[in-house]
Amino acid sequence: MDQHPINLPEKPALEGLEAKWAERWQADGTYRFDRNHTRAQVYSIDTPPPTVSGSLHVGHVFSFTHTDLIARFQRMRGKAVFYPMGWDDNGLPTERRVQNYYGVKCDPSLPYDPGFQPPEKPGKQAISISRPNFIELCNRLTAEDEQVFEVSVCEAAAVHVAGGPATAVAVTVTFCEGEKPWADPLPEKYVPELSAA
Repeated sequence: MDQHPINLPEKPALEGLEAKWAERWQADGTYRFDRNHTRAQVYSIDTPPPTVSGSLHVGHVFSFTHTDLIARFQRMRGKAVFYPMGWDDNGLPTERRVQNYYGVKCDPSLPYDPGFQPPEKPGKQAISISRPNFIELCNRLTAEDEQVFEVSVCEAAAVHVAGGPATAVAVTVTFCEGEKPWADPLPEKYVPELSAA
């Protein structure tokens, strides 16, 4: 006679399953990276962070399924897996998302408006706003999008963000050090409205 009978419900359901296992994995530290392991015990995965520029889509699945599979395989083999998740908050996808989401466009000639609030719904014509106001909207929407992404996909304990003032300085220096960075022919992804690539 079996000492540990398996009790299966008549009609299995998925409700509550994700919450149950998320709580268990969090309590057990299943995905927590322990920095006390030796180098030989660690399997590290370094991938470019995805751009936080909207909703999750099948492209995210195509991009991260293979590394997630490798991380899980190495974890099952007993390795301490370092697989930080991060977000790339710089660049054109973020600026485009802000333009479309709020119905605004950046006009560096305009003065900063400390009381500016974006419209509830974007209109047919984009509203011109100052660069500082535009950056504030980029920071606001990016923070909201990161929260959604972290809740949706982030099982990792380590999160890094490629964005903010330090990244902006590094990107600016990189562009400025190049010889004629926007010389002909224009880069493949040049966006004339933003004068950027």
